[in-house]
Amino acid sequence: METRQLAAFCAVVERKSFSRAAEQLGVSQPAVSLQIAALEKRLGRRLIDRSGRRVEPTEAGQLLYRRAQRMLALEEQLLEDVAAGTEGELRGTIEIGASTGPGDNVVPLLLCEFQQRNPNVHVALSVFDTQTVVEQVALRALELGVVGAARRHRSVRFEPLLRDEVVLACPPGHRIAGRTITLDELRRQPLIVMQEGAGVRQVIEDELRGAGIRLRELDIRLELGLQESVKSAVRAGYGVSFISRSGVEADLAAGTLAAARVDGLEPVREISLVRATGRALTRASDAFVAFARERLAA
Repeated sequence: METRQLAAFCAVVERKSFSRAAEQLGVSQPAVSLQIAALEKRLGRRLIDRSGRRVEPTEAGQLLYRRAQRMLALEEQLLEDVAAGTEGELRGTIEIGASTGPGDNVVPLLLCEFQQRNPNVHVALSVFDTQTVVEQVALRALELGVVGAARRHRSVRFEPLLRDEVVLACPPGHRIAGRTITLDELRRQPLIVMQEGAGVRQVIEDELRGAGIRLRELDIRLELGLQESVKSAVRAGYGVSFISRSGVEADLAAGTLAAARVDGLEPVREISLVRATGRALTRASDAFVAFARERLAA
């Protein structure tokens, strides 16, 4: 049984399409079909159900997929260990994704410090919304992810990394700056919110729901995609916004933003590490995770 056959099979299961699997692997669609056919002939079982609008694994295919993931992860780890050695300087590439909150401040600083200590490691950071990061890790397009909300996904697992308070950011000198306001006062504030899929937004929606109100009941004036764009809008006086404290720490210290609290809301989000289920981390990524945990604990 060849690993390229297993890689083609896993790609088809994950992408639910022969053409998308071929695109991911950088080969032609007929080549992928031949690999799957050879695998089915070798095992004497039908592995892919092609009868519906999307291809799906059969029962035998689901069993093979779980085992194949582990085999491919072990092969990847073995090749890296043989190439770089299990001792000495770290080498290789860390491909990591982060949602807009931790991707704006926490993760870049950790990666910069880690890379400075390990100059032979190349770091590639991509910033998306939380849902996209999770999907990219599940598809194995990214090795690691760091997100501000744990969204259920059967192909990934979440590991707590740090806890981050969410505050109501406002311009300095604003009438609510430094205060604890009521929910009724919050209803009267022009609000700027993060886009759908952002971790902070999910945390706030959950907190408000627990307090008996919905986000849509508030005076939402703007919906912006990036944490930096939200901070810029708040600084310019266009409204107030819920945002992670780690994302505005420097602004609070410099006095360019202020913070308030809302009585009855205690929004805290768990920033989590995301990795694909059954995927062994490369030596460089494993070292980065250990480094990040140590630095954040300190």
